[in-house]
Amino acid sequence: MTLDIALVLSLLLIALVLFITQWLRMDLVAMLMLCALALLGLVSPTEAVSGFSNPAVITVWAMFILSEGLARAGIADSIGKRIMQLSGSHEAQMIIVIMLVAGVLSSVMSNIGVVALLLPVTVEAARRCGIAPAKVLMPMAFGAMLGGLLTLIGTPPNLLVSMALEKNGQAGFHFFDFALIGVPVLLGGTLFMAFIGRHFLPATDPERAGLASSASLSEQYGLQERIFALRLPASSLLAGRTLEESGLINTVGLMIISLTRGKETFTLPSQHTVLQAGDILLAQGKFSRFERLRSWNSLTIVREAPLLHEKLLAAGVQAELELATDSPLLGDGIVHHQFREHFQLNVLAVKQAGQTHSSKLASIVLKPGDKILVQGSQAALAALTEPTVFQTIRPLSKEEVKKYYQLEERLFVLGLPADSPLVDSSFAENRLADAFDFRLLGVFRQGDVIQEFHSDDKLQAGDLLLIQGQEEDLDILRGFKQLERLDDMSPYLDLLHKGKLELVEATLHPRSKYLGQSVSALQLDKRYKVEVAAIWREGRAYRSAINSMLLQAGDALLIVGPKPQLAKLNSSEHLIVMNPVQVKPINARKAPLAAGLMLLMVMLTVTSVLPVFLAAILAATLMVLSRCLSMEQAYAAIDWRSIFLIAGMLPLGLAMQYSGTADWLAQGVLAGLGQYGPLAVLAGLYWLTALGTLVIPIIALVLIMIPIALTLSTALGINPQTVLLVVAVAATSLASPVSHAANTLVMGPGGYRFIDYLKVGGPLSLLLFILTMLILPVFWPLT
Repeated sequence: MTLDIALVLSLLLIALVLFITQWLRMDLVAMLMLCALALLGLVSPTEAVSGFSNPAVITVWAMFILSEGLARAGIADSIGKRIMQLSGSHEAQMIIVIMLVAGVLSSVMSNIGVVALLLPVTVEAARRCGIAPAKVLMPMAFGAMLGGLLTLIGTPPNLLVSMALEKNGQAGFHFFDFALIGVPVLLGGTLFMAFIGRHFLPATDPERAGLASSASLSEQYGLQERIFALRLPASSLLAGRTLEESGLINTVGLMIISLTRGKETFTLPSQHTVLQAGDILLAQGKFSRFERLRSWNSLTIVREAPLLHEKLLAAGVQAELELATDSPLLGDGIVHHQFREHFQLNVLAVKQAGQTHSSKLASIVLKPGDKILVQGSQAALAALTEPTVFQTIRPLSKEEVKKYYQLEERLFVLGLPADSPLVDSSFAENRLADAFDFRLLGVFRQGDVIQEFHSDDKLQAGDLLLIQGQEEDLDILRGFKQLERLDDMSPYLDLLHKGKLELVEATLHPRSKYLGQSVSALQLDKRYKVEVAAIWREGRAYRSAINSMLLQAGDALLIVGPKPQLAKLNSSEHLIVMNPVQVKPINARKAPLAAGLMLLMVMLTVTSVLPVFLAAILAATLMVLSRCLSMEQAYAAIDWRSIFLIAGMLPLGLAMQYSGTADWLAQGVLAGLGQYGPLAVLAGLYWLTALGTLVIPIIALVLIMIPIALTLSTALGINPQTVLLVVAVAATSLASPVSHAANTLVMGPGGYRFIDYLKVGGPLSLLLFILTMLILPVFWPLT
């Protein structure tokens, strides 16, 4: 093994680890790979960026634009009507129709775009036929991926293997060459799913899994289990406060569905709505959390805060901690109980840019040089020896604390009576700081001062709790206690039945920028005046405190709102609505033109008038000129992550060839399987690629396998087209929901789990392998 081979293998291993762990975005990994190859001299600087001008990259972005043009021309509407006409009400028949339609569309469109296009159509067709969407959504996604094997432009791997052949002086593939194996594979996969695979899919009740109405969605997500009604009494301390100020939304984590005042009902009232005595609130959330907060009202205020604080100061030490420039605390706010659990110190205040903050510390973004005032034992302070967290630790005297921080103004003591429901509960169960801006500094128990306590320690009758916070927040707690829970909610639950509020289910588009961000980042309440009521993830519904949940690929969002507002979601580029309401009739006048431009591209390619990448650019340009879509829509349609991934990983293939890494790896394959003949080597190459799709992005995997496959074809003296076809077919990812966006897209709406893809996609992958090994030598001889 040479030094260059060792370097390439090291980079390859690093890239694989990053792809599998997803510590970095896949396109960022590709850019780092590009730079590393150039810096190490494994490729020239020009070759490092040559991927951006590669014909395969150009064809891929042009195809994204063409797919979007077809979608915006009303293709989905006409396809949906046709599917419902042809499929009837039989499950197997519907699977056959949907898979074949998805497959044919994927031959000329992006398969991700096809799945996004057909997702609401498929759900609606299944609903009308009384079939659970889970029975047809995964087959639809599989059909889209198998259909990519019908043409040269069906999937990026097809283009990549063809361009690789041409670059190595071999004849590339013609437009319909893939169909020789793609048609049998699509038909075989369709029949398998229709008669065998569907029996391994979740057999959920159509009335529960379907999206027929707001009532069925409410039942599916269990909304009524978390809905309760509250009345503000005449003497309510919350009267005169806005909903935001009342703490019901941000503190308790409730969603206020409606507010009834007299004979008038306001649906989804804004946070700025001022509460009045007599108001009736229909809320959704955890009533147990609400009751837990109400129980804090059993505590009594003891007017001994300064005296007890003196005792606490005398029992411990105070210090000012200055954050280091590379401290792990930077960029976040201080979560008091987490800081105390880690350092066994209480945070009293933060100094930042000359200002002292002693409230809402969780919202202050810490910066280098900020100073944190802490209080605790001498032993806990002495344990702070890590200079990368705090660059200076300066003990302060009591006089300095009083002079610079004046904390007594925000200190009060709460006594725990013997009859309080909080007795014998743990500190973890009663973190007031999670709800209010309260911080527990110490506990006084039978004359002793307790500074170091853990989350699982229990509260005892007679405890005195020294709290730092705003005493007026206790009025909100008292206001919670005053609220009356109504036993009969029936007069307020008919909002869904009477159509005042509707429910829709949506999933994030795979190219949405909100993946990995919180639900509140969507700002659906501000943009559309609707709310996210629940999230369906990995087979279960989440209905409480969901605004802080981070969105994941495959999540299904249950959204509630007035019908006109929900209709506006249909135009969102970040959401795919499964049961859209008030859809405006699509202007299909551009549909023949869009289809004609796609046909033009195919004819120019088949007749060799233009190479595929120029034909795709011409058709995409004409799509914009003919106003099938705007230039802004064209830019938005391109999945730039895929483009950068291909462009960044292409130089790795060059480095593998130049350094001899491809030869070295190919020799390892030959040493293990070469003695059994060329077919055994091809079988090994197939399964190596197929297993790689479980954890590695398909495009990156194909670019890694191409140089190895070409080296194997040379060493075995067999047709390079045959070998690369094996790679292209094996790259069809069926057994994992995370390796391909088409699978991820249907995961939430179908209610699938990871195991469902293995149970169905695994046997289907085995069928594809058998079909490939049988058909390939017939149309693509080994020699």
